[in-house]
Amino acid sequence: MKILKKLLFVIYLFGANMLYAQEFQAGAPISAIDESGDRVFTTDNVKVYGSFYFSESCTFDSDRNLILAMNSGKFRADGPNDAYVSLLNPDGSVHTPKWIGATRDGLELNDPLGSAISGGKLYTVDIDYLRIFDLSSGKPLSSIKVDGATGMNGIGISSDGTVYASNTRNPEVVFKINPDGSSAVFSDHESLSLPNGVAIDNDGNIVVVNMGDNKVITFDQNGNIKKTEYAAESGGDGIVIMEDGTKYVTSVRHGSVSKFSNDGDVSVIARGIPNAASMCYDSIQNQLVIPMNSNYAMGFIQL
Repeated sequence: MKILKKLLFVIYLFGANMLYAQEFQAGAPISAIDESGDRVFTTDNVKVYGSFYFSESCTFDSDRNLILAMNSGKFRADGPNDAYVSLLNPDGSVHTPKWIGATRDGLELNDPLGSAISGGKLYTVDIDYLRIFDLSSGKPLSSIKVDGATGMNGIGISSDGTVYASNTRNPEVVFKINPDGSSAVFSDHESLSLPNGVAIDNDGNIVVVNMGDNKVITFDQNGNIKKTEYAAESGGDGIVIMEDGTKYVTSVRHGSVSKFSNDGDVSVIARGIPNAASMCYDSIQNQLVIPMNSNYAMGFIQL
C-alpha cells in the first residue's frame, strides 16, 4: 500500500508540473487589474521611474526606441538566477519593469554586467557565461560557457558576430568568443589593469578601458596594441564610440565622463555621477545613459 501511495504521489507531481509548465514569456509593460477584472495599461499621464536592482549596464534598441537595463540580482556565482532586464522609455520612465525575467521558464540569468545589441540579438556576460537573447521576444537563445572566465564585465561585438569580453577579476584578460561558441584569450597584455569597458571602433579595432588606471587601449584584431589614450580620471568603466570617432568614457570610481576628441584633446563633460558604470548611447535622442550601480538609478546626458 505504501509503495502504491508513493507511486500515485509521483504521478501527481509529474502531472502538476506538466500542468503548470509553460514556454518562456517576456514581461508586459506596466499594468494593473481593474475592478472589472480587466488588465489595463498605464495611461499617458503617469510616469514611473526606478525598477533597477544594481543595474551595471544598458544598451539602446533604436528599432523600438527603448533602453534595455541589465539588473544584476544577488551576486552569487552559483545563483540564485534572479537577474532581469528592464525596458525604459528615452526619458527614463519605466516601460516594462521586468521584460526578461518576468518568468524563469528556460531562463538562467544570475549576474549580467556588460551588454550589447547586434544582429537582432541581445548579448550579455554573466560571470563565466555569454547569454544571448532574441531582441524582439526576449526569449533565451543560447548560453555559452567561457573557459577560464571568473567575472566577465565589458562586451563588444564585431560586425561578424565575434564577441570580445573583458575579465576584470583575476585573470585580467580579454576573451574572444567566436560565433560558433568557441573561445580563447584574446589578450593578456601587461597593460591591462582591471579591464572593464569594451567597444569596437569604426575600423574594427577592439578598445578596452582599464579600471585599475586611466588607460584606454586600442587593440587590432590580432591582439596588438595600436595606441594607448588616457582618460581624465582613473577607474574607467563604460565606453561609447561615436560615428565620427569621438569617445566617451565613464569613471566608476570618480563619477566623471571623459570626452576624447579626434584632435587628441581629452576633457571632462560631466562630474558627480556616483558609480558611473557601463553607459550606452541613445542615437535617436542623442544622449548618453549611465547606470549608477548600487544607487539603483540612471543618469542622462544630452549631447
